[in-house]
Amino acid sequence: MFKRIIVPLDGSSRAEHALPVAARIARASGGSLHFLQVLAPIVDYGGLAPVPMMTEESARTEMIEASHYLTNLATLPMLAGISITTEVIFGIPARQILEVAESRGTDLIVLCSHGRTGFTRWALGSVTHQLVHQSFVPLLVLREHEATTHLAHEDEVQSFHTLVALDGSELAESALLPAAYLTSALSTPGHGALHLVQVVKVFPATAEEGYTSELNEEALQRARTYLIAIMGHVQATLKDLKLSLTSSVEYERDVACTLLHMAE
Repeated sequence: MFKRIIVPLDGSSRAEHALPVAARIARASGGSLHFLQVLAPIVDYGGLAPVPMMTEESARTEMIEASHYLTNLATLPMLAGISITTEVIFGIPARQILEVAESRGTDLIVLCSHGRTGFTRWALGSVTHQLVHQSFVPLLVLREHEATTHLAHEDEVQSFHTLVALDGSELAESALLPAAYLTSALSTPGHGALHLVQVVKVFPATAEEGYTSELNEEALQRARTYLIAIMGHVQATLKDLKLSLTSSVEYERDVACTLLHMAE
């Protein structure tokens, strides 16, 4: 599924933590990597007139240094055998990443959640926030110090577990396919697992306690039936991925906290 993968980089070791994960996915899918560095030549003050950050000469120097940096990264031993291209452009980082992703028919963007800050580098944390809200392609966001936690030596068994939150909508279900393929790519064959969960929000208590309890029970039963159907569909259509499938229905008021606790 992931044949064309973009890895945004900013010259920092933090951003480079995405490389081993991106490489593993590319190898599993027979895909290629595109290293992209966006240089920001102006400061954007939220709609006010942009202020130049560098002269033409310094911009040229930045471009040359960034190009050499990406070229050197592409020669790392961990990337051997993977088709890699590099690109350095000027502009507003999030916007440029999305434009490149669209023009290249990208299947996945892989990046770490923080990068180097400063007037001549963009902060990957803020860029990530924008990409999460605007990206039209799957986006894998890795936490800096945990990016390679699940990637031990190649000869060791890799077991990758993914929690997929569903709510009965087609929008939520659109996460199933990329989640399944990512789990398969990052796991040793037969050792990947998907857990599907739906959090049912509790109906508030009323004077008619019996009626409220009945509504809550009906909501729980609908969720259970829904997840069983989704699991059957995933098993039938993605059986070649050899993933372990489980599901659960949670009954809580706070959906986000419930999902975080389950993941932990």
